[in-house]
Amino acid sequence: MTRNAPPMLAWYGDDFTGAAAVMEVLEFSGFPSVLFLEPPTREMTGRFADARCIGIAGDARTRSPDWMDAHLPAIFAALRATGAGIVHYKMCSTLDSSPQIGSIGRAAEIGLGDDPWAPVLVAAPRIGRWQTFGTLFARHSGGIARLDRHPTMSRHPVTPMDEADVRLHLARQTDLPRGLIDIIDLQHDAAAVALARERARGARLILVDLLDQASLIAAGHLIRAEAALRQVFVVGSQGVEDAIVAATVADGHTLPAPRPAGGADRIAVASGSCSPDTAAQIRAAVSQGFAVISVDATKTVDPAAWTAECARLEAAALMALAGGKSPILASAQGPDDPSISATRTARQAAGQSDRDGAEVLGAGLGTVLSRLSARRAAKRFAVAGGDTSGFATRAFGAVALTAQGEIVPAVPLLSAHFKEPAAQTDWIVKGGQMGPEDLFVRMRDGVARYDPGVRSAQPA
Repeated sequence: MTRNAPPMLAWYGDDFTGAAAVMEVLEFSGFPSVLFLEPPTREMTGRFADARCIGIAGDARTRSPDWMDAHLPAIFAALRATGAGIVHYKMCSTLDSSPQIGSIGRAAEIGLGDDPWAPVLVAAPRIGRWQTFGTLFARHSGGIARLDRHPTMSRHPVTPMDEADVRLHLARQTDLPRGLIDIIDLQHDAAAVALARERARGARLILVDLLDQASLIAAGHLIRAEAALRQVFVVGSQGVEDAIVAATVADGHTLPAPRPAGGADRIAVASGSCSPDTAAQIRAAVSQGFAVISVDATKTVDPAAWTAECARLEAAALMALAGGKSPILASAQGPDDPSISATRTARQAAGQSDRDGAEVLGAGLGTVLSRLSARRAAKRFAVAGGDTSGFATRAFGAVALTAQGEIVPAVPLLSAHFKEPAAQTDWIVKGGQMGPEDLFVRMRDGVARYDPGVRSAQPA
């Protein structure tokens, strides 16, 4: 099969779960989408010729500006070459980045190129991220906080957030002039006037506040109007797609019928997340028949020890599955788990970087899941943790993902596709902070009857 028309949108995700979240928004809004794990060949795109949106899952969030300089130009060139009207650099809705790691500013410089300006939509109200007057707020298990006071993000082990003003945060990463279309502009239907004002001031990265459905519609119309004139490069979270869909619906597009995910008798889960939200989800899962198997991540510094640990994990998971339980292979349960400091100490002693250690961990867990799949011990698999998800999915052997059913916002039921065209497996990935406490139970049991809250619920 060959493609007859250019896609509507092409995106690159700077982390794996975020890239999948973009596909979820588009697919379930009536725009068939596919997510590749690397820039696809013509043969691979031909397998998904009906897709109106094409994505590439990446890991720029964990990379240096030098790595971005070496790799992102080719990726952006490939996305632009699709002819898509909108090219999106998908960043995390909690701004995970610093001048040294995951620099959104440097990625924006590379992607913007000679374009006059780019919209920047960080927030995503549907999943509990809001921006007002340039300041980012995020939901957490205890309520809503400014990002620099968020109990998880302010303590992030790699990119702790100490600045909630997005303009100031980006100023540490780029000299590109920044502007803002604020919530007052959007509420007064003055986005175009505000854009002209900010452009006259020389702004090239123009932030757009997002608070509610009305602001999403206004932001979506702004992007679509620019895309009607030129191929537009956009920086932002899945709030970009939420905005585009909201504007399209306001203009008459009809959303398709919901596609609630079905259930499975057992699933196998691997978690490399340190988030308190994931810890709460693990506790809730145990009360519903899941079995936790602790992963000794200190052994990732020694290849032989890690090989033996993965063999142990596989055997323990097989035993749990044979007993009718769904195993969760977990390297930590919450940010205060002593295993985190023990693993960091072991890495430092061995001269292993956090990123390299995370890759070894994720790849090992993905390999364990692939062995469980080969044994037909389970038919559905899930991974928790943004970085872990990417490494695990690649080790699992998947080359592309499509979305098949809704579980909760930003955590869809996926189909993993392999080099053999006929092979497919149920696959789920989730960011550490995503989903309600019963998320792992929903992954196993599915959504038996459609609950309107599935599309509108915020993460716990």
